[in-house]
Amino acid sequence: MPPRDALTVRQRRLGVELRKLRERAGLTSTAAAVINGVNQARISNLEAGRYAVSAERVRTLARSYDAADQALINALATMAGRRDRQWWEEYREVLPTVMLDIAELEQEAAGLRVALAVHMPGLLQTMDHARALYRETVPALEPYEVEHRVAFRVRRQGILHGKRPIPYKVILHEAALRLGCGGPKVARAQLEHLMEMSERDNITVHVIPLGSGPFPGSGQPIDYVYGPVPQLDTVTLDTDHGCEFLDAEAQLVKYRTVLDRLEETALAPKASRDLMRRVALDT
Repeated sequence: MPPRDALTVRQRRLGVELRKLRERAGLTSTAAAVINGVNQARISNLEAGRYAVSAERVRTLARSYDAADQALINALATMAGRRDRQWWEEYREVLPTVMLDIAELEQEAAGLRVALAVHMPGLLQTMDHARALYRETVPALEPYEVEHRVAFRVRRQGILHGKRPIPYKVILHEAALRLGCGGPKVARAQLEHLMEMSERDNITVHVIPLGSGPFPGSGQPIDYVYGPVPQLDTVTLDTDHGCEFLDAEAQLVKYRTVLDRLEETALAPKASRDLMRRVALDT
């Protein structure tokens, strides 16, 4: 079987978790290969995500490593094997790979928790708001590239709707409400959309008001993606140079603490909606 040309975040993560299971068992990759009747290169390639691994193979490896966390093993088995082509694959030739990785993470998430200081959360943006943002990208995007990104963002928002919408918690600074992206008409429509979405059972919006003082996180956008089990949570940090994916236990603990402290600083959902309403009237 030839190696994969490109790895998704899910494929890389599965390999990392298989390595963690082996290391917890105190086994070298060579020892693991002997136990499982394969060569050492096979174990290394599986742990690097370079080769596909079946759900059955994941369970076999877990047994050979004396892994006892059945919930984690089941979750890893679900991540394995071949999958049907997903909707985001339609954009592979026209969008950066990291954007597809984010969509895949969101699609598999048990819940999402995000914090932003100056931008609206992507999953709650209107098309006009998203379009205005993408027109400010450096270097500038061609009009058709802007429309690809807007359409992709709207497709991502599907996880908040349907029969089993995922829980989505947003911590937003008042500065984001007052940014005025796209001009007064677009900004007002965006605020009205945000208020409407915040009334949904699966969506909670907390706003940190101006004048609340310093807060942790330095204003960096944070997305905390809850996996099917806590060990498979992921933090994504959005930067000008792309998106960084974090999954080490210490990193997960750190960003859960940051988000907890931000939420403590923010207003309750009803008071947050009242503040959104006042800003909309001023826009």
